[in-house]
Amino acid sequence: MTQVLESQDIRSLGSNLELLAQQVVEGFIVGLHRSPFHGFSVEFAEHRLYNSGESTRNIDWKVFGRTDKLFTKKFEEETNLRCHIVVDASSTMYYPWDEKQPQKYKYFNKFSFAAQSAAVLMNALKRQRDAFGLTLFDNEVRFSSSAKSSTVHYRLLLTKLSELIEQQQLNKTTDLAASLHQIAESIHRRSLVVIFTDVMEQPGKAEDLFAALQHLRYAKHEVILFHVTDKSKELDFEFENRPYVFVDMESGEQVKLQPNMVKDFYIKQVAEFTAQLRMKCLQFKIDFVEADINKGFNQILQTWMVKRARMG
Repeated sequence: MTQVLESQDIRSLGSNLELLAQQVVEGFIVGLHRSPFHGFSVEFAEHRLYNSGESTRNIDWKVFGRTDKLFTKKFEEETNLRCHIVVDASSTMYYPWDEKQPQKYKYFNKFSFAAQSAAVLMNALKRQRDAFGLTLFDNEVRFSSSAKSSTVHYRLLLTKLSELIEQQQLNKTTDLAASLHQIAESIHRRSLVVIFTDVMEQPGKAEDLFAALQHLRYAKHEVILFHVTDKSKELDFEFENRPYVFVDMESGEQVKLQPNMVKDFYIKQVAEFTAQLRMKCLQFKIDFVEADINKGFNQILQTWMVKRARMG
C-alpha cells in the first residue's frame, strides 16, 4: 500500500484532484482491510464485512477481487459530522519554487500538497456521508463554502483548489490569526476544523495566533492543525554550503548568503517556535501534526481517521 500511496506518480496527477483523491482513498481502504489492526479504524460508510447467510445482492465484488474478503455496500443516512477544511493559500505555500522553471514544482510544492490532501479528506468524508466545507485564505479569507456532502458540492470545491494549483499566487502575504478568528465566528455548529498551513509567525505575532486557535476551541470545535513543510529544507535547513540567493516569496526581498553562516541560528529559532506552537496546541487540546510534503497522504488520512473515530 505504501508504495502506491506515497509514490510521486500519485502527486504528479497534480490538479486532477478527483482521480488523485479516489486512488489514494481506495488504496487506503484496501490497506485497512488487509491490516491486522482493522478493528481499530473507522468503518467507511460504504462497506461492512459480509455476514454468512445475508443476501449477496450488495456484495462489492471489486473489493473482493483486491482483498479476497467479502464486503457489502452499506446505504446509511447522512451522519451529523461536519468538517471545515481550511487551506493557507499565501505565497510561501508555493515553496519549493523555481522562478526560471515555474512548472518544475507545480505539483510538488506545499500548496499543491495541502490542496491534494484536502481533496483526499473530502473524498473520505463524502464516502462517510459527512458534510464538508472549504475555506481558502491568505491575508484574509478569499473563499468560504458551507458544509454539504453532495457530489456537485464536492466537485465545486475541487475546482477551486485546482485553480489555485495551476495559478500560483505570488507576493501574497498571510494573516493566519485574523483568518482563524473570522472562521471561528462563521461556523455556527460544532464541527471538525482541519487546517493546512506552513505557519511560521514572528515572535511578536505568535500570541495573536495562539489566541485565534483558542477561539476555535472556545467555540467547541475539534481542531487538527497540519503544519505543512518541506522538512529537509525549511526545518532542517539542508542546503549545500555554497552561495545562495534566498527570496522571500511574499515580499520578493532577496538575501545572499551561505547556508552554514546561519544554519545553527535558523534551526534554533524554528525549533523554538515549533515547540511553543506544539505546547499551545497540547494545552488547547488541538491535534498538531507535522505534515512533511515528501511523506505522502497516509499521515493525513490516519490522523483524520483517529479523530473521526473519537468524535463518533
